[in-house]
Amino acid sequence: MRIALGQINPTVGDFDGNRRLIEDAISAAESGGANLLVLPELAVSGYPPKDLLERAGFLAAANATLRDLAGRVGRKPSRTAVLVGFPESLPETSVGRRVANAAAFIDQGQVVAVCRKSLLPTYDVFDEWRYFEPGTEAYVVNFRGRRIGVSICEDIWNDGDFWPRRLYREDPIERLVKAGAQLIVNIAASPFTMEKRVLRPRMLAATARRWGLPLAFVNQVGGQDDLVFDGASAVFSSGGQVIARAREFAADLVFADVDAETGDVRSEAEGEAATAEQAALQALALGTRDYARRCGFPRALLGLSGGIDSALVACIAAEALGPKNVLGVAMPSRYSSAGSVTDARALATSLGIDFEIVSIEPMFSAYLAELGPVFGRLGMPDVPGAPDLASENLQARVRGAILMALSNRSGRLLLTTGNKSEIATGYCTLYGDMAGGLAVISDVPKTLVYRLARTINGRRAAGPDRGTPVIPESTLAKAPSAELRPHQTDQDSLPPYDVLDAVLEAHLEQGMDSAALVAAGFPPTIVDDVVRRVRLSEYKRRQMPPGLKITGKAFGPGRRMPIAQAWRG
Repeated sequence: MRIALGQINPTVGDFDGNRRLIEDAISAAESGGANLLVLPELAVSGYPPKDLLERAGFLAAANATLRDLAGRVGRKPSRTAVLVGFPESLPETSVGRRVANAAAFIDQGQVVAVCRKSLLPTYDVFDEWRYFEPGTEAYVVNFRGRRIGVSICEDIWNDGDFWPRRLYREDPIERLVKAGAQLIVNIAASPFTMEKRVLRPRMLAATARRWGLPLAFVNQVGGQDDLVFDGASAVFSSGGQVIARAREFAADLVFADVDAETGDVRSEAEGEAATAEQAALQALALGTRDYARRCGFPRALLGLSGGIDSALVACIAAEALGPKNVLGVAMPSRYSSAGSVTDARALATSLGIDFEIVSIEPMFSAYLAELGPVFGRLGMPDVPGAPDLASENLQARVRGAILMALSNRSGRLLLTTGNKSEIATGYCTLYGDMAGGLAVISDVPKTLVYRLARTINGRRAAGPDRGTPVIPESTLAKAPSAELRPHQTDQDSLPPYDVLDAVLEAHLEQGMDSAALVAAGFPPTIVDDVVRRVRLSEYKRRQMPPGLKITGKAFGPGRRMPIAQAWRG
């Protein structure tokens, strides 16, 4: 049994484009002598299609594409068969949903079997019960002397031996094994997170070992809105050893001989990230590239402050779109340090991106002159010694207006530069630095921002262009500051970032409330301040651009907190 894993990058709703990707994979699999080509979950339509599944025309286009593919596949018995995911329109009944998340097994010019996803996730970013009717059978297909057990993504994430607590009462893989499966196949659209990158292959290997059966897993690759799919498709032997593995963060096609337990294993030189930081950088670049491309933006711009956050976003943008397609804009004010513009210019030169300077001082001064009388009548905040937040935020909003004007005039996608620590605590300005089309590092905590920046500089130091670091050392060394008032630093308002990020990780990803955080050893005053800031900033985050998810709990569709609420935990 020679299997090909077709790790493709489909686009939601691009049926013609997706069909071409699938046909190219079929041709390559046939040339490589594969008996079976396995393609990702919902590869025909792209994943996740969301409410497009409620459109009759969308489903009709998916079914028409599948019929076209069936006519293309394996008309001769020796040709390659194909297993591909698609949204299946179900017969009209008086109960249940009208669509299934399905896989079509195509052989000799026809669909010989349709297998449906049994476990439909509703946690985090997933909402599949909203659309799909679950499968209830053990989908085992007889194929050329082999009984192949077909499962779809979540179906394989419920092994009772691997998970200390199972989310579902049934295990579809156990059902396949009891039905006589000799090979387990799982087609997936499994999004990347830094934790899952390590967890997923461990889980798949454990499943193969538990049942003593070879296992083939194929994953989608590419960015779709806030999600990044990392690929990393693999085939495991019955003992859980990797016998084939596709690249991370790139389309690929790999072959495996299940009986001989041999196959293609991509090396680091072929796209494998050696560290978690390298993987995160590749995920962010891929997510930025595909989001911009699919939204019709070949070019991007961002504000370059001379700080670490905008430097990281600029590096990611240059990697994703090419340096000549990126514009950095420095927007100094009366409070900007001399090094801010110097560091921003040095970064732009090092990256080879375009660079402009637009002072905000004339606009800011005009605002203050016009608003001064009204500010005087309204008075200052009642808290003695409180900063003048209205004037500070005016500067951020002037910068946001400048960047949006340049975006409109040049047709560039505006990338925001706020990190997860700032966005979590509301240390950001609505309609100011939050204005834009994609929040590239909104799921990157500040401590990780520094690690990613040093990884970028380390890559330059180890590469052929050794010399000046990409990101100036002065940017890495200076105290983080929004530079909205004299001598301002982030730590005037926030705890040290190592402490803040530890509290946020426990609160946001582990779900620990205030009492649990204090019991875990975090200072009560810091806990109270951070949790309060997170709660009060929910309304801001609802209005920010989509952000790329790389951790277990990102701000976006996977976090569903009420804005108006009285819970203080």
